[in-house]
Amino acid sequence: MIAENLKNVKSKIPDGVTLVAVSKTKPASDIELLYNEGQRVFGENKVQELVDKYEVLPKDIEWHLIGHLQTNKVKYIAPFVSLIHSIDSFKLLKEVDKEAKKQNRIVNCLLQFHIASEDTKFGFSIDEVKDLLSSNEFVEMQNVSIVGVMGMASFTDDEEEVRNEFRTLESYFNVLKSHYFKFNVNFKEISMGMSGDYEIAIEEGSTMVRVGSSIFGTR
Repeated sequence: MIAENLKNVKSKIPDGVTLVAVSKTKPASDIELLYNEGQRVFGENKVQELVDKYEVLPKDIEWHLIGHLQTNKVKYIAPFVSLIHSIDSFKLLKEVDKEAKKQNRIVNCLLQFHIASEDTKFGFSIDEVKDLLSSNEFVEMQNVSIVGVMGMASFTDDEEEVRNEFRTLESYFNVLKSHYFKFNVNFKEISMGMSGDYEIAIEEGSTMVRVGSSIFGTR
């Protein structure tokens, strides 16, 4: 069933867009099944669950942390995480830089923007990010690489609202690209779109979609 779901989702995703299969709360056996179908990128929300799965599953899996990350948990994933989607404060970015340095790694990160109408979502404003990227502290960081942006649209049936929020994120990406990352080929990811809205997100410029329930079934 989930292998069929994976094929179905993949058929709707164009080349150049990365599918992050969101495996939170699902057993390692389900991940293994999709691994055998060729899926290599998986996303988890919780650090402990991510670490547990990393330990028992094949080591060529790219693990993405997509949930809210507390600074005191960074050290557990710094040795192996491929991408952190949810950098939502300068303090957190500094912690990732510090822990990545201990591991002699450069950890790829996305800056999470608050684009939804709901207050419950985490994320920066564009002005906060401009301040961050202009700071000497950021310039001196050597163990993090900002490779793009991430955002979550409002949980609503109003497609126009969702579209506008995705457009906002894409415009933030373009501003940052032209002002701060013009010559940085690694700054290229716009992580937006989940099971309910990933097709809209792709239309609005997403390069990375985080799809869980459409593949694994409802939680």
